[in-house]
Formats: sequence, C-alpha cells, structure tokens
Amino acid sequence: MTEDKPNTVTRIYNTIRESLNGVERDYTQGSIRTAVFLLAIPMILELSLESVFALVDMFFVGKLGQNAIATVGLTESVITLIYSIAIGLSTAATAIVARRIGEKDPEAGTHAGAQSLIICVLLTIFISSAGMYFAGNILSLMGANPDVVKQGAIFTRIMFGGSIAIMLLFLINGIFRGAGDAAIAMRSLWVASLINIILCPIFIHLFGLKGAAIATVIGRSTGVLYQCYHLFNGKGILKFKARHFHIDMSVIKSVINVAWPATLQFMIASGSWIALTRLVAETGGTSASAGYQIAIRNVVFFILPAWGLSNAAATLVGQNLGANQIERAKQSVMLTAKYNAIFMSFVMVLFLVFAHPIVSFFTKDEEIIKYGALSLRIFGSGYIFYGIAMVMTQALNGAGDTRTPTIINFVCFWLLQIPFAYFMAKVLNMKATGAFLATPVAETMVALLAWFYFKRGRWTKLKV
Repeated sequence: MTEDKPNTVTRIYNTIRESLNGVERDYTQGSIRTAVFLLAIPMILELSLESVFALVDMFFVGKLGQNAIATVGLTESVITLIYSIAIGLSTAATAIVARRIGEKDPEAGTHAGAQSLIICVLLTIFISSAGMYFAGNILSLMGANPDVVKQGAIFTRIMFGGSIAIMLLFLINGIFRGAGDAAIAMRSLWVASLINIILCPIFIHLFGLKGAAIATVIGRSTGVLYQCYHLFNGKGILKFKARHFHIDMSVIKSVINVAWPATLQFMIASGSWIALTRLVAETGGTSASAGYQIAIRNVVFFILPAWGLSNAAATLVGQNLGANQIERAKQSVMLTAKYNAIFMSFVMVLFLVFAHPIVSFFTKDEEIIKYGALSLRIFGSGYIFYGIAMVMTQALNGAGDTRTPTIINFVCFWLLQIPFAYFMAKVLNMKATGAFLATPVAETMVALLAWFYFKRGRWTKLKV
C-alpha cells in the first residue's frame, strides 16, 4: 500500500507536467479522466490569469475613487459585446477545428482557423471605429453622470481602439483549444496578464485612469504577438501558410453558421448584464454601481477557471464526435460537470462567508462595501448551478449546436432575468438588491434547461 502512494503522486505530477508542456496527444483514446485533466489544467490556468487581469485593474483603479470604478465597470459592461463576438468566433473555431482534428484532417482544421481570422479582422475594424467615435455617448447611455462621462470618455475610447487585441486573443486561443493545444493558449494569457500587472500601476501613476486602458491594450497585444509567433512557426499540429488565407466562402459560411448563434448567445447574456448594470446605477446610485462592479470582478475571478474546465468539455466533445466516439463524448461532459460542481461549491461557501473582507480589499468606502458584499453573497448563492450550466452549454457549443444555448439564454436572461430584476427593483421597491437577486434565479434556470437538452442527445447528430 505504501508503494502505491509515490506512484499516485508521480502520475499526478507527470499529468500536470504533460499538460503544461503541451505534448501533442490524441484525446479520442485512452483515459477520459486523464484527457479532462490534460486539457483542463492549462485552460483553468489560462482563464485564472485572465481573471487576475481583471482584478488587478480594479484594485489599482479603485484607488482613483468612485467615478473611476464606475467608468471601468460601465465600459467593461459594454465591451462585453465585443467579448461576445470574440467568444462566438472562438466557439465556432474550437468546434470546427476540434471536429477536423477528430477526423484526423489537420489541414482542413488549419484552413478553417485561417478563415475565422479573416472574419475577425473585418469585424473589428467596424467595431473599433464606432466605439472610439461614440465613447462619451456610450457612457451616457449606460447611465453615467456627467462627471463620469467627462473623466472616463478617454478610457472608453482607448479600450475600444484596442478591441482588435481582445478579438484576436480569444479567437486564436479558440483555435489552439480546438487543436487540443491548450498549453499555448494558457501561456499567451500569462504573457498578456503579466505585462498588464506590471504596467497597470506604473501607467495609472503616470497618466491616471487612461493609463489603466493603455496598460490593458499593451498587455493583450503582447499576448497576441506571442500567439501569432506560435501560430505561424509551423511546429504545432496546425501549420498555417499563406494559402490558408485565400478567401474560401464555403468555409467562411460554415464558420459563420456556427459563430452567429454563439455570438448572439453571449450577446444575450451580455445585454442582460448591461441592463442590470444600468438598473443598479439607476436605482442605487454611484455607490451601488461601484460595489456591484467590484463584486462582478470577483465573480469573474472564480467563474473563469470554471469556464476553463468547461472549455475542456467543448474540445473533448468536438474531437470525439469527429472520431465518431459519441459515448466517450457524453462521458467526458458528465465527468467535467461533476468536477465543476465540486469546485463551485467551495466558491459558494467562500462568497457567503467572506463577502465583506473580499470587497474591503478593493475599497475602504463603507457604502461601496455594503453594496458589494450584499451582491457578492447573492451571486454566490447560485454558484453550483453556474458551474453545471457552463459545462452543459459549452458541451453543446463544442458539438456545433450553438443555437440551443442561444435559445436558452434568450428565455432565461431576457424573458426571465431582466423582467424579474425590474419587477423586484422598481415595482417591489427593492432597488439594487432586487437587481442582484435576478442573477442566481436566471442562472439556475439556464443550468436546468441546458442539462435537459444535453440529455436529449440531439447534439450528437450535428454536422459542422
């Protein structure tokens, strides 16, 4: 018995080392548990660094006062629309590339990845231009007071101007994940986050609030340069060449067919978040808005690692469907859902018990702390359901069934969450607290519906 312990420790160590080194592996064969961990470890670390990215910004911006916190929060809530497009394209790239890799056709996977990059660049030109031009109007539309608009417009303008870095960072990592090369995706986020962590306090000291935006754009852009180096050096399973970037309308159409529902799926969720952000600002004022934004950053900090685990399910579903291993795809999802629920149960306890000290780390304003701690406890109450919902929706997305999660999001966020939030906040006069309560209610419904549609199994018959 004593001899088995070192062997177990050695196996765990070897698995972690293999996952971080990015060793090329066939995920359609062998132990499912090992496959989940090999993909999940770098994906969790990748998105953990992304969540650190967000918290570092909020920590240093918090020193600049309420208006600065509100500016960052309101800008981020609108920029989630850009994240939605980036995640939509990334989801399509992951699903299609994973399917081609499962079919043992990396050339076709490379071609699909290249066509998705073409779509990305064309979209971003339009989005960046509009965001930079209407920066002040965007903040006003979100309910910001004149002081916030005056102080924050330059921050918003810089963030929109650098949106190409957001788009490419998400998309290229989606391509790497589809190929099963999660380690490079992880390292690119590490590079981006570390650069931002170093530059953020320096640039805020030199330039004020706009320095936070400059640091973020530089950090993300550095991560993209790192990605491009590995994308085009020809040493991975995907070998990008100039010929792959010749416009192929049939492949572009396939990417768009998967991407647009995925984009709409996340836009629906983002649109709901924007509506709640405005409702909190309108019913609770700047203090409630700032507390809400600090709470949201902490929610994101713990949700992104869980999202990384969910991304492992998407890759495994895509590759195993490509290899016609349907039962293996199902087992991969169920195992991943179990791990995510366990992780999120610990986070739920953390938020319920330590909400006040967590929010106090970011600000000393008692009014902001009051709202932030309250919202954090309310959000935390549904964390187990968030974890299950993420795995189930990502499994459907990984199969290329992006339409079903989109419908689920529409029903749960726009037909349930937003009306419920307005009813609680305004009709029952619960103000910001009413808006906070709508989130766990809606997310629980997402989990239940996604679980139901996953168990029906129609996703196993889709062709992408």
